[in-house]
Amino acid sequence: MSAHDRLLSPAAALALVAELLEAQGFVVVARNERGDSLYLALPGQDATLRLSNHARRPRQRRTHPEVVTSLVVATPKRIRQLEAMIAAAQRDYAARATKSLIASPKHPMTRPPVQMRRTVREDP
Repeated sequence: MSAHDRLLSPAAALALVAELLEAQGFVVVARNERGDSLYLALPGQDATLRLSNHARRPRQRRTHPEVVTSLVVATPKRIRQLEAMIAAAQRDYAARATKSLIASPKHPMTRPPVQMRRTVREDP
């Protein structure tokens, strides 16, 4: 049996996923009190990717809109399964982080348009 075919426990899988995401540029920006959830983001992004062993509850979804996607590992997984889950989470993060950035008041597309003054020159 190759290493890719071996089942990893949820804790081992979460540690590996965190390591792989950090290798791809993500940074751990927060950790919950119990230590079973990590929040990762790309530098310069407010949007976060949640890595956990359990799904979020509706209240958590309402109170933490900065979490744009979650990667949940609640059962043993093979490395190939984790790679597919990481790829999907990264696609979701890329798509939703852009949308949340555009929806933020700091983004130039959400600011009111600048009024251009028209200067009329008179010929002498």
